Amino acid sequence: MTTFSELGLAEPLNRALAEQEYLTPTPIQAQAIPILLTGRDLVGIAQTGTGKTAAFALPILHKFAQQRVPHETKTCRVLVLSPTRELSGQIVDSFKTYGKHLRLRVALAIGGVSIGGQARALSGGVDILVATPGRLLDLMQQNALRLKNVDTFVLDEADRMLDMGFIRDIRKIVAKLPAERQTLLFSATMPEDIASLAKQILKNPASVAVTPVASTVERIAQRVIHVDRGAKLTQLIDILRTEQVNRVLVFTRTKHGADKVARGLTHAGIASEAIHGNKSQNNRTRTLAAFRTGEIKTLVATDIAARGIDVDGVTHVINFDLPNEPESYVHRIGRTARAGAEGIAISLCSPDEKDFLRQIERLIRITLPSSRSTLVGQPVNSRDLSGEERRHAERDGQGRGPRRHGRPQGRGHQGHGKTQGQNEQRPGQHVRPHGEQPRSDRPRTERPHHARPQQEGAHEGANNGGRPSHRGKQRSHRGPRNEQRDQRPREQHSGPRPIAPTSAVQFKPA
Repeated sequence: MTTFSELGLAEPLNRALAEQEYLTPTPIQAQAIPILLTGRDLVGIAQTGTGKTAAFALPILHKFAQQRVPHETKTCRVLVLSPTRELSGQIVDSFKTYGKHLRLRVALAIGGVSIGGQARALSGGVDILVATPGRLLDLMQQNALRLKNVDTFVLDEADRMLDMGFIRDIRKIVAKLPAERQTLLFSATMPEDIASLAKQILKNPASVAVTPVASTVERIAQRVIHVDRGAKLTQLIDILRTEQVNRVLVFTRTKHGADKVARGLTHAGIASEAIHGNKSQNNRTRTLAAFRTGEIKTLVATDIAARGIDVDGVTHVINFDLPNEPESYVHRIGRTARAGAEGIAISLCSPDEKDFLRQIERLIRITLPSSRSTLVGQPVNSRDLSGEERRHAERDGQGRGPRRHGRPQGRGHQGHGKTQGQNEQRPGQHVRPHGEQPRSDRPRTERPHHARPQQEGAHEGANNGGRPSHRGKQRSHRGPRNEQRDQRPREQHSGPRPIAPTSAVQFKPA
């Protein structure tokens, strides 16, 4: 099959596709659409950007074109679950684009916006509901939605659902669905938990896979720059100023890190914004719109917030932090080299991230070309920073020279006779700005667990929290024991253990 017209879709759909100048289906569309038109369950192994949204949207819309069913209050016929707000919004846009010549009710249920408006939209019943798991459960608990009429259930980005901790919510939702339904599951990888879930919720599914699990895109030029953690921001700024960039996605491991990088780029005169789960939905929508239009060319994002960002013209993906899950590397770099274009993926690897790099290279079966940076952690335009901004820069590794561990060398602390080499900071070690109270002198009761920077995780919009303030408290000196404790390096927290794809469960093609 070489054209959409050969797939047997209804005329209104072919007309909408022609108006969008979509003539040739992608491999996953050519394989999945004929199977789904027969009503069979499906497991689809496909990366983001392969056209999988249209692969399930077109057969669903074809069913509506063939048979219309009256709406029943507080119900939907099709339920699509996706992990993030951005991806959910893009799925809704796809349904509206392909179904523009069909009179359909399509609703969106995501967190970060008023639940009242979403409940009102569902009150008269809808044809298609696209939702994130948390908000869907909220609507069900408020008796604003019943799932008794769902005849098609789509679980999109299932592996990311697992990473975000949504599997328990998904099981609750599935338990409320009718037993007789068509179920579609799409995932880029197939870890054991997802394979087990697929066995439970699908009946005799067909399987399509358009690319090997976690493979990388051939059109992306990948390379690694080995750089000290304190010089990463300087290296990033150098890349953005010397490479021919159009739109750039910069990835960090945490929400807190995304904010710090965006702030550092702004100080250097490079317009950028951060997007992550702690941002309001309106802020995320505005930021993404500015990135699409080119108003800002550099977007700093966490893995989960970037899920569903499908923007043309991304020339570079830069891993400011290497992901601690190697599969995430593939998802990240897949944001460039779309629609037949070429792209560049650059990873900044500090000494404490070498294990992450080895895991990535084992997964993609490629040794990435590498070079070693000679840059040091000098701040850009440091003279122009205010005192508060300079303290941020020093804390973020952008300080005016090598950072030192132990007590700040201010009045009364002249290095205790150590040489400069002995005082140089170890990779990943916390450094106190001048004037901050030593860790050993802080009361343990004033160090809540939520004060630590969070990694982007299961709860959308969760607060990171801040470190408790000690302004106005007098520093106490408890003797040599506490001073020795100050010299201990902090334990590294690398995040959740990577989930490797499994080969134990195989789904045979139809």
